[in-house]
Amino acid sequence: MGDTVNILGVQVSTKTMAETVDTLLGYLDEERVHCVFTPNSEIIYMAYKDPQFAQLLNSADLNTADGIGVVYASRILKQPLRERVTGFDLINLLCERAAPDKRRVFLFGAKPGVAEEAADKLTQLYPGLVICGTRDGYFKEEQTPEIVEQINAAEPDILLVCLGAPKQEKWIADNREHLNVRVVFGAGGTLDGLAGRMERAPESWQRLGLEWAFRLMKEPKRIFRMTALPRFGLTVLLKGRKYR
Repeated sequence: MGDTVNILGVQVSTKTMAETVDTLLGYLDEERVHCVFTPNSEIIYMAYKDPQFAQLLNSADLNTADGIGVVYASRILKQPLRERVTGFDLINLLCERAAPDKRRVFLFGAKPGVAEEAADKLTQLYPGLVICGTRDGYFKEEQTPEIVEQINAAEPDILLVCLGAPKQEKWIADNREHLNVRVVFGAGGTLDGLAGRMERAPESWQRLGLEWAFRLMKEPKRIFRMTALPRFGLTVLLKGRKYR
């Protein structure tokens, strides 16, 4: 996986955003499937509680630090990450760089209609980018071979899988050997963000590391999920160094 920091058993890339985009562009020229996951504090804490999920995350070619909490954890462990590399921004930058080469992207996940809206936005933002297929994230397990067949028939270079953690990571791991793509992302709520259905925090909030607070303000029902954040921080303080 290259240069990483071990945060509660999950190997997180130390690459900057620019370095990560360059790495992904290199992946597009290699004839094999490259898996990219974007764990935040909640996902890493989930992996800490579930060693099999941690092993799955570490099977990726790249885990990027999606949340500011992951960056703070690296500082506590005195192996500071240089910056946060969010999945949403990373995917946008990759699409921007890949568009002149007419790279093909398949969007899989979210509610019905969201992937199509995201496809429209991506083609407007990045002329030349080819959205070669879409599929919503509502399906039965027995439909998975059909979905894989649909994806492969579209011949994408990049596949975004937006089913939420840990479902998306497990789906990717289970189907990795059957996919004919160059880069597959576990991309969480990226399609909702691209479609404009999920409002991102203002840049000032992002710079202060308060994107989580803005999202909680917009979606109060997330309060129970947010309890993982203090548990993650406390666990890093008490047990993080044993993973170094």
